[in-house]
Amino acid sequence: MAESFDLILRNGTVWTPSGPAETDVAVRDGRIVALGGGFSGAETIDCTGLDVLPGVIDSQVHFREPGLEHKEDLESGSRAAVLGGVTAVFEMPNTKPNTDSAEALAHKLARARDRMWCDHAFYVGATAANATELGALERLDGAAGIKVFMGASTGDLLVSDDAELARVLAHGTRRVAIHAEDEARMQARLDERVPGDPASHPVWRDDESALLATRRIVRLAREAGRRIHVLHVTTPAELEFLGQNKDIATCEVTPQHLTLAGEDAYPRLGTYAQMNPPIRSGAHRDGLWHWLRQGVPDVIGSDHAPHTVAEKAQAYPASPSGMPGVQTLVPLMLDHVAAGRLTMQRFIDLTSAGPQRIFGLVTKGRIVPGYDADFTIVDRAHRWTVEESWLASRAGWSPFTGMTLTGKALGTIVRGHRVMWEGELAAQAHGRPVRFEATYRPR
Repeated sequence: MAESFDLILRNGTVWTPSGPAETDVAVRDGRIVALGGGFSGAETIDCTGLDVLPGVIDSQVHFREPGLEHKEDLESGSRAAVLGGVTAVFEMPNTKPNTDSAEALAHKLARARDRMWCDHAFYVGATAANATELGALERLDGAAGIKVFMGASTGDLLVSDDAELARVLAHGTRRVAIHAEDEARMQARLDERVPGDPASHPVWRDDESALLATRRIVRLAREAGRRIHVLHVTTPAELEFLGQNKDIATCEVTPQHLTLAGEDAYPRLGTYAQMNPPIRSGAHRDGLWHWLRQGVPDVIGSDHAPHTVAEKAQAYPASPSGMPGVQTLVPLMLDHVAAGRLTMQRFIDLTSAGPQRIFGLVTKGRIVPGYDADFTIVDRAHRWTVEESWLASRAGWSPFTGMTLTGKALGTIVRGHRVMWEGELAAQAHGRPVRFEATYRPR
């Protein structure tokens, strides 16, 4: 008797570790069971003409809950994620209160249960007060690791001086995520901000602020023997430097910094282009692409950081930094694939295999029997325009509204559940905590 499965993905181009294959995928109990043909199942999805990718993992989002739910919450942020094709997220700790204790992490996990549409993990924020506890905190279930803000951004998490950074790095073993901007330099340059002119934002938070902090944290990481992950890199000089330190440092770039150029973005978008680290020049953007083609960045993260229209409407510099991005990550990068700037294989490496490799995810990031049945199903030929009506973030806006793109996620499947198909959500959220090799206890 033929073996039966819960779900069959039929007739798609399936992106396996060996490359694309015209094959079917069989799923049972939330796991990939087999690739091949002749399968039968309770549910079949016809993927003719579509690409079946490993589920996209966005390893940097800010969903603002608890305390800032007027900007976003775990439900609305994860809804935006799956509508855009993202199957798992790592959420950041600068909430109110901060996620900087075991109790705060447990509270966030409890809030996420049966509300988040995608799988998830939560970073624990490092502070001077909890530095000696970080080794224990990073090993809690549901923890993505430790996050350090070297430069002030949204919220009040900040560890800026070398002595405190060394204390943080001395406690624990997992890779530490770093927001690398030099706080002392930025404080000294506050007068570079021009009231009413957000184009002065990258003048204030300049290249040297980023490079100085990145050099400092790599030096401190070597002294501590601790691996680090530098988030949202914005300068070619940083990527060149990080390329010389791959043994200890991995890094991330964002779709925003790969797509927007300050010469156009600030006149057109004003404070809606304001984020930390800043959108810089077209030359910076082109330099990021150079090092991406060289293979230096390890992951793409959206740095989804929503604020309301009313907040963004404030005159610079009172306007907050940050922009939504989790829903547009996949289509923006597919558009870059369509334009020939990026191969599909490299896109997959940056959004699924890369996160799995550097963060040590258990059974995620590849289409392989035994792995979670997480899939981002895309129509690479679909040409469409980003409209506000498509956006699910509570912020209600995107810097990419009105942009015409080629490529879109048609379906999002999380552990065998069809969470999104052609813009329609499932009846129930099925997100669960991501598992990590560093903390996983097999049963």
